[in-house]
Amino acid sequence: MLVPDSDMLCQHKISDIMAVEIASHPHPWSEKTLASCIGGRYFNASLTHGGKLIGYYIAERAGPDYTLMNICVHPQQQGQGLAVLLMESLIKRCIEEQAENLFLEVRASNAPAIALYEKMGLTFMGRRKNYYPTVDGKEDAILMGLQFIE
Repeated sequence: MLVPDSDMLCQHKISDIMAVEIASHPHPWSEKTLASCIGGRYFNASLTHGGKLIGYYIAERAGPDYTLMNICVHPQQQGQGLAVLLMESLIKRCIEEQAENLFLEVRASNAPAIALYEKMGLTFMGRRKNYYPTVDGKEDAILMGLQFIE
């Protein structure tokens, strides 16, 4: 069974990370953005198989709140529960570090991701109109969150 490696994304070449990013997202982050989110106030976990990067998440800590910035699993590896493993790793870290909340934004059209987040206990919190770029313009972002401390 694969286990996410915490804060090990920096061990991978940026070109390998970008390969997964580009394959996984219709509007991937730029290399500059991706590189700027490894280290500092950001943290991550990566999944490898046979020494090859197949998935990761990048999250940010801001005081007691955590935000999932990016998560992806290479399309050839999707449908195997790997995103669940990454989300479990993130939620476990949030709990261990006594986070109050976990937040994220997801494309309104990304039904599989929304279903994953709901499965992991996140709930709808709001909508950002025209937030994400698309081929034909913009689409809304769904704001979701998980509260750890009541």
